[in-house]
Amino acid sequence: MPKPKPLANDFDFATILPDWYVNQATQELERVFLFKDFKGAFEFMTLCANKAEELDHHPDWSNSWNTVSVRLSTHSMKALTDLDFTMASAMDQFAIQVLS
Repeated sequence: MPKPKPLANDFDFATILPDWYVNQATQELERVFLFKDFKGAFEFMTLCANKAEELDHHPDWSNSWNTVSVRLSTHSMKALTDLDFTMASAMDQFAIQVLS
C-alpha cells in the first residue's frame, strides 16, 4: 500500500467535509453520527469496518445505542492525510445509505 499523503495546508474542510470538525491540536477529524436505532448504527459500523479493512486505515470510534462517535487521524504521520479524507468521505456516504 502506498504511503499516505498529507493533506495540503489550505485543504478546505468546511466545504469538502462540512459535517466534520477538525481538531488542529490533535490532527484529528471528528464527527458524531446519529441513526434511528442501534440496528442502523451497527449497519453503519459494519460498512465502515469493511472499508477500513480495505484501506488498512481504522477509525477510533465508539458506539452508544444509535450514536457513533468517530475520530480519524493518520497517527504514523502525526497529520491528516488522504486516507483520513477517503475514510471520512466513505463514512458520510455510508451514513446517507443507512439513513435512506
